[in-house]
Amino acid sequence: MSYKPSLWPVSAKGVALDRQNRVVLLYNERGEWEPPGGRLEIGPPSGSNPADHSLEEAVERELREETGWVVKAEQLLDTWIYVPIPGRRVLIVTYACTVLTPDIPPVVSDEHSRVELFAEHEVPALNMPDGYKKSIAAVYATRTKR
Repeated sequence: MSYKPSLWPVSAKGVALDRQNRVVLLYNERGEWEPPGGRLEIGPPSGSNPADHSLEEAVERELREETGWVVKAEQLLDTWIYVPIPGRRVLIVTYACTVLTPDIPPVVSDEHSRVELFAEHEVPALNMPDGYKKSIAAVYATRTKR
């Protein structure tokens, strides 16, 4: 009998603000808002799609794919466990990101139904997990201190 370890799904998310200090969020199939992001790519054996070599690289790639924005993943904000449906747990890792293409409006990918920009005061009322709200609040707290 061979040993097969249980594996945690890991989702790397990026909190990014536009020039007006609005956070970009995506609307998912569960009826929740979430920051852009997703799983790390391991890449196929053929090497046709490169593998992510870090969580930061995954966040940068995911934001580009899901919003069209080019970003730089910077500060690690938080890690927490999310239970999107009973029996499924996902490790969420969030990063603060700087948008390198701030004049480009975000676009929605085929992975989500909507992309929107929200002001800081709008975030607490959104249907989204508290872990994301905590990460977004952390970005606003550091940006307003600059």
